[in-house]
Amino acid sequence: MPPTVKLSNVALHLSERDEVAIALRPLAAGTMIELDLEPGIETVTQSGSVPGAGSAAPFLVLTGDIPRSHKFALAPIAVDGRVHKYGQSIGLATAPIAAGDHVHSHNLGMDDADRAHEFGTQRTALVAPTGPVPTFLGYPRADGRVGTRNYVGILTSVNCSATAANLIADAFRGGALDEFENVDGVMALTHQSGCGLVPTSDGAQTLMRTLRGYAAHPNFGGMLVVGLGCEMVPVDALVAGHGLPADTIVSTMNIQGEGGVRATVKEGVARIRAMLPELNSRQREPAPVSELILGLNCGGSDGFSGITANPALGIASDRLVSYGGTSVLAETPEVFGAEHLLTSRAVSAAVGQQLLDRLDWWQGYAAQGGGSLDNNPSPGNKAGGLTTILEKSLGAVAKAGQADLAAVYGYAEKITDRGLVFMDTPGYDPVSVTGLIAGGATVVVFTTGRGSVFGAKPTPSIKVATNSETYNRMPDDMDLNAGRIVDGTATLDEVGTEIFEMIIRVASGEQTVSEELGVGQEEFVPWQFGTVT
Repeated sequence: MPPTVKLSNVALHLSERDEVAIALRPLAAGTMIELDLEPGIETVTQSGSVPGAGSAAPFLVLTGDIPRSHKFALAPIAVDGRVHKYGQSIGLATAPIAAGDHVHSHNLGMDDADRAHEFGTQRTALVAPTGPVPTFLGYPRADGRVGTRNYVGILTSVNCSATAANLIADAFRGGALDEFENVDGVMALTHQSGCGLVPTSDGAQTLMRTLRGYAAHPNFGGMLVVGLGCEMVPVDALVAGHGLPADTIVSTMNIQGEGGVRATVKEGVARIRAMLPELNSRQREPAPVSELILGLNCGGSDGFSGITANPALGIASDRLVSYGGTSVLAETPEVFGAEHLLTSRAVSAAVGQQLLDRLDWWQGYAAQGGGSLDNNPSPGNKAGGLTTILEKSLGAVAKAGQADLAAVYGYAEKITDRGLVFMDTPGYDPVSVTGLIAGGATVVVFTTGRGSVFGAKPTPSIKVATNSETYNRMPDDMDLNAGRIVDGTATLDEVGTEIFEMIIRVASGEQTVSEELGVGQEEFVPWQFGTVT
């Protein structure tokens, strides 16, 4: 006799429009499921319906094994019938789907239908909780911004100076900074470019903007810029007249001028040692959370991402925005198919159109490489239950909460607006977060379903697991478990509040797990594209 279970005990049915449910745990073929839907709800498809309360509760039998976080059909779906999750289309059936079938890549494909884009029709006036505005302990900078860390950066103008920069940074590992408790570290910012680019090209300009953004970041108190001496990007061009706070201690040098790598390393170490006493004298001071710039990112997403960690982060993001802070959504390819949810919240038609223009650019960019935006999700995403880019994007935009969309920025552009804003970045995690930090993000929250070891110095990255299995399997790499939402041990609001409170603690100096492990230097990866000569 096959087991019989109630739908609400083993799966999530997210919207009355949805033809699918999401398995909370692995479910075996032959399991009989009682469809105890909410009163008045019915799941409608092209070829049938599942009535809600008001008649004898119907049953379905799973036709195959359903992995955790994957979808199964609640009713028959005809070929080319739309499949909904979150009440939105996530694709078209590519084969007949029976009630109880596993719904995934073998029977669900892209829905290319045009989406209606409205501007500003769903705006929300966020109201901050009563009481005083929360504060964090940060490093005030001369330009009025407030840092959450106090690093020394070694910025390279060209790949040729990467080895020297790494050797200089290595001199400050171990216990070299023990007597300078207010200095968080010395990090090398190396990359694979800086020469051979056409200076006026988009690629060259994007690289310059990224390097200058890091040089001026409020989490750097000191900056040593190291070049070779004959590259396209002179070292002074990265710091002189480009918005560095007046209290940033800056030094520049070229390997050719210093007499080679060994001489450069010796001199570079000496210059940083000379900076340390002054940097160590700087103290954290209370600042309102309105001075924080929060970067929102996700990686290794799964079928629970849009149900647990991402909407919980959306609650924290809204809370920050309600206090006058800034929250930045990114990863343009991963809002494709859900952009209508953002344009409807745009503060103006111009802002909404900017987002659509970037998506148009991305479709052309992907086509030039012989692909399409539906090449995403990745194999890991699909193993976690995500089938199409529509499904992934609908879950990804949940990170942005309900706030109005105030502005759209190009990659690595300096973020000056408050509220929820968008930055055009690739979906590749290190490249995306590098752009956010170059724009000024002082804290990052990174959600992950499959498990990520991400970090992003000089900005602390809080990693939130979407499910308890990943959190328990990788406890040394996760800061917070949002899987408790589907486990039934915490509510969405409770986890959102926990994320917000952790943002404040981390901004005030509490280390994240990635910082404790020393992760974050190799994740400086500027977006590289454009003509190379």
